[in-house]
Amino acid sequence: MIEICHKNTERQVTISIYLAHLNPVTKAHVEIINELKNENEVRVLPVIFMKNGKEINSRSFPFSYELRRKMLKSVFGDSITVAPSYTFYAPFSKYMPPMLSPYSWKIKKQILDGIKTDYFTYTGDKAEGFVLKLYGLNPKIGKRKETSASFVKQKMFDAAMGEDTDWENYVEPKIVQIIRENWDVVKSFANAEDLTYRVLGMKFPSIGFW
Repeated sequence: MIEICHKNTERQVTISIYLAHLNPVTKAHVEIINELKNENEVRVLPVIFMKNGKEINSRSFPFSYELRRKMLKSVFGDSITVAPSYTFYAPFSKYMPPMLSPYSWKIKKQILDGIKTDYFTYTGDKAEGFVLKLYGLNPKIGKRKETSASFVKQKMFDAAMGEDTDWENYVEPKIVQIIRENWDVVKSFANAEDLTYRVLGMKFPSIGFW
C-alpha cells in the first residue's frame, strides 16, 4: 500500500502595515493600498496626535482619525483593517531621540499590537524608512507617488478660499463626498498658519511638541 502525503500548500499570510498621514486619503493612497492588497493582508494605521485626551488637528492634519477611517472604509470596506495604533501622545518631544527614548519603543509595541504573523511596514519616505529599520519593523520603502496629499490639500484650501481648483480629480468620488460633507473642516484651516516640526522624515504638530 502506497501512502500519499499531501504537503500544505496554503500560503503564509503576510501583513502589510501601511503607516501614513492620509490627510486626506488621495487616489495615490488608494493605488498604494491596492498594490499592497495584491499579495498581503493590509492594516492601515493613520497617524494620530493626542493631547489631554483630544486629537490635535491643524492645517497639516485637518481631518480627524474617524474621518480618515471613514474615507478608507468608503473605498475598501472590510477588505482592509484600519486601526488607531500609530498614536503619539503629547508632549511629542518625549519620543526623541529615537532608540534612546523608552517612549519611542512604545510606538513599536502599538504598531505591532495583535500581529502574530509575518509582517512588514510600508512607507514612501526614505528617512522614515531608516528609522523603522532601526526599530526592526521590517520596512519596505515604496516609490513616492507623483501626487502628494500636501499638494491635494493645498488645492482644497485654495478652493475653500474661493479659487477654482481641480482637487476633486485627485480623490476618489466616495471620499470627495465625505470631504464635501465636512467642508467646514477645510474652511476652518484654509487660512491658518501651518505650525509643524519635521523630525527624521516625520511631521509633528508644534502644539503639544514640548
